[in-house]
Amino acid sequence: MAKLHYYNLSLKILDKVKNQEPKPRILLHACCGPCSAFPLEFLCPYFDVTLYYQNSNIYPESEYQRRKEELIRLLHDFERDYHYHVDCIFPPYDEENYSKRLAPYAHLPEGSERCFHCYRFRMEEGYDYAEQHGFDYFATIMTISTQKNSFVLNQIGEELEKKHSHCRYFYSDFKKKKGADRARELTAFYQLYRQNYCGCRYSYAEKEAKMKQK
Repeated sequence: MAKLHYYNLSLKILDKVKNQEPKPRILLHACCGPCSAFPLEFLCPYFDVTLYYQNSNIYPESEYQRRKEELIRLLHDFERDYHYHVDCIFPPYDEENYSKRLAPYAHLPEGSERCFHCYRFRMEEGYDYAEQHGFDYFATIMTISTQKNSFVLNQIGEELEKKHSHCRYFYSDFKKKKGADRARELTAFYQLYRQNYCGCRYSYAEKEAKMKQK
């Protein structure tokens, strides 16, 4: 599959919706401020964007709260600078039960099937919410990350679209065409806290082990 396939699909969707009034509504799963900044810049001219901060994978809870607070701060500053108001939904945090769902894959390394299940858990919940609340599209900002598998993310999105009657999936690869570079620029501009591990207790343990080896 061509490297820009999903990026090009995103452009086709933008071209399709660019003149729609009112703007179509998109629910965008978000994991943190740094990963959200460029997707917001990319999507807000075309969509009425709402973020969905479903990240019970994040361990410990203090880290979850810190990322949540940074995201809220970003939305405030983004509205000030871009004049787009973006709401954010915060479903209940339940790391204990979330980790039980990931436990069968605990032995697997970062970037493997464990992560793919984690993608799916969060995207399924977000997509269900989008369908139930009348959103036109659902997407995830996770394709901005060079550490995450955009092919797997978009395959999951395509599968989920088939299970939902009204809400379409927005294909993306936000890191392409220097999107990752722009994300770093925005992170620096807004002085956002940039975490040094993905989020779950297993990635946290891997990070701690690496730090001890230094």
